[in-house]
Amino acid sequence: MKGRILVTGGTGFIGSHTTVELQNAGYEVIIIDNLSNSNREVLDGIEKISGVRPAFVEGDCTDIATLRSLFETYPGIRGIINFAASKAVGESVQKPILYYRNNLNILLNLLDLMPEFGVKGFVFSSSCTVYGEPDQNPITEDAPTKKATSPYGATKQICEDIIADVIKSGSPIKAILLRYFNPIGAHPSAEIGELPNGVPQNLVPYITQTAMGIRKELSVFGNDYNTPDGSCIRDFINIVDLARAHVAALDRMLEDKSDKALEVFNIGTGEGLSVLQLIDAFERANGLKLPYKIVGRREGDIEQIWADPKRANEVLGWHAQVGIDDTMRSAWRWQQRLRERGIM
Repeated sequence: MKGRILVTGGTGFIGSHTTVELQNAGYEVIIIDNLSNSNREVLDGIEKISGVRPAFVEGDCTDIATLRSLFETYPGIRGIINFAASKAVGESVQKPILYYRNNLNILLNLLDLMPEFGVKGFVFSSSCTVYGEPDQNPITEDAPTKKATSPYGATKQICEDIIADVIKSGSPIKAILLRYFNPIGAHPSAEIGELPNGVPQNLVPYITQTAMGIRKELSVFGNDYNTPDGSCIRDFINIVDLARAHVAALDRMLEDKSDKALEVFNIGTGEGLSVLQLIDAFERANGLKLPYKIVGRREGDIEQIWADPKRANEVLGWHAQVGIDDTMRSAWRWQQRLRERGIM
């Protein structure tokens, strides 16, 4: 085994897929999650895919006593991948205090305990929202960060600054900030995927639930943006591709492949797709028609942004590999599996 890794928020969408890839790569994974936006059954899916059931602690990372107990129970953790956070742009506009309190306290607790328990590497789940509305696309890691368009984006910016300051202070840790673009799809096995509690805040689960008849129709927020079809443009990346980027980042730190204590990588495909193009891709890939309507713009949304992933390609040796049609097919297979299991 390569060593123990703590995955916070590990039963969530990105965390569960990353756990699979970590275990496939030879790491031992300990998950902590409060199950606020996921469920315990995800562990069954992880085990079916990888053949290994990760250790699981049900707990809240805002409670430092819970985290300290975890580190004492599982000594020798070498690295942390932090997914634990509130993450919906629209909700953050409505509940800013919740987002600031939750996302910042989780990070501070983890950084506080890492030196105490000899944890070396930290991968932070960041976001392209730190760039704000970019001046040009595709966007590189050297582009300036701008005032965030939502409290969610602001928490990512503040967390990045905190990590940089902690490392600058001489803390004996290394960190990699992965700035995601828009993860979508599901594992090709359909054993795990995106299953938010309640009404989906993300686009693709709403698409698949609408196609299944769970939701009446999909709302497209705005068709008057300065884009070819008027809808927002994003860089949609397959979830398994994104998960593999975390393994590459962790390997880089724990194997001392870099003498830098802090590095930043954009994780995206390098191509922008509009919301309407994504709907078309779903319909094309699955032979379905999706009911949707155009509604007003949503506060906090960026008009268009997509990645320049060259640094991740060259330095991490990571590349996005799964195309949009296969990704949308995997999302629909996951929704169908949920129906078969009587879940949704």
